[in-house]
Amino acid sequence: MTAQIHPNAIVADGAVLGDGVVVGPFCTVGPNVRLGAGTRLVSHIVVDGHTELGEENTVYPFAMLGGPPQHTAYKGEPTKLVIGDRNTIREHATMNIGTVNGGGLTSVGSDGFYMIESHVGHDCRVGDHVILTKQATLGGHCQIGDFVIVGGLAAVHQYTRVGRHAMIGGLAAVVKDVIPYGSVWGNHAHLEGLNLVGLKRRGFSRETINTMRAAYRMLFADEGTFQERLDDTVETYASSDEVREIIDFIRADGSRPLCLPEREV
Repeated sequence: MTAQIHPNAIVADGAVLGDGVVVGPFCTVGPNVRLGAGTRLVSHIVVDGHTELGEENTVYPFAMLGGPPQHTAYKGEPTKLVIGDRNTIREHATMNIGTVNGGGLTSVGSDGFYMIESHVGHDCRVGDHVILTKQATLGGHCQIGDFVIVGGLAAVHQYTRVGRHAMIGGLAAVVKDVIPYGSVWGNHAHLEGLNLVGLKRRGFSRETINTMRAAYRMLFADEGTFQERLDDTVETYASSDEVREIIDFIRADGSRPLCLPEREV
């Protein structure tokens, strides 16, 4: 199968289009772009910069992929945006290339859903099966784990980490790291508990969820110091892969503040 390019589209010399790629009317594809097999640009889309899309992605009108980073230090360096396979990228969504200081790469995984006007900033690392709902925003350098959902109009501050399977509620302002499986909401966002709805939808067993809930209660109890509770949780639930993932996430970067439950006054 050869690529199908609408006569009103502009595909620059040097662009590489895989088998079955569809470039719809009024799209612009830059000279350093690679589109994987079966990817479809519906219409009125700009893909520019050193940008790679994997296979079977669908991109809707007025999305901008591979635009320069929104960073005052960027001087036109040939940094990259790499997007995986089977993503749905809806109208007006934007994803920027990286910066030299940030490693030169913005990466987006596979099987994601990026809704209207969502934004992935420069140097982000976004996992698989991620959903950014309407106008959700990721600042530069964010790390977003697999199966994360970011609610509508929520904003994740630059350099923030969000662990796998976490849920960020609509309108949340997230300025602190979110543990794997956590559910946060608010301005500024605080930890509401575990993302129980997401865990059930993804087939986690009742036993696993109950273990995680017990570990959560121990970790975020009022008694003792946080370090003491962390050590106790490790000792008590060492056999749980999910609890271990939460602990490893917390210990991985002690320089970042952590979203915690809101304390009653």
